[in-house]
Amino acid sequence: MKTATLPTVRVLPEIREQAQGLLDKGESLSMFIEDSLRRNIALRQSEREFLARGMAAGARARETGVTVNADESLLRLRTLATQRLITSKA
Repeated sequence: MKTATLPTVRVLPEIREQAQGLLDKGESLSMFIEDSLRRNIALRQSEREFLARGMAAGARARETGVTVNADESLLRLRTLATQRLITSKA
C-alpha cells in the first residue's frame, strides 16, 4: 500500500521542543506524530462506539421499560473491575 503525506502542521516552537524532548531513543519526530495520530484515531473511534452503545441502551430502556438502578450498575462495574484485576495478576 502506498503511503500518503499529511498536511504540514504549524506549531509554536515550544511545542516542537517539548515533543522532541520526549522522543524515545531511535524515534523521529515523524514517528512520534504518526503514533500520536494513530492513538487519537483509536481513542475517537472508541469514544464514538461507547456513545453509540449508550444511545442504543437508552433506546432499549425506553422501548422495554427495563432499567437498572445506579446502585446495581455500580455493583456490576465494581465486580467486573475486580475480576479483571484478579485476571491480570494471574
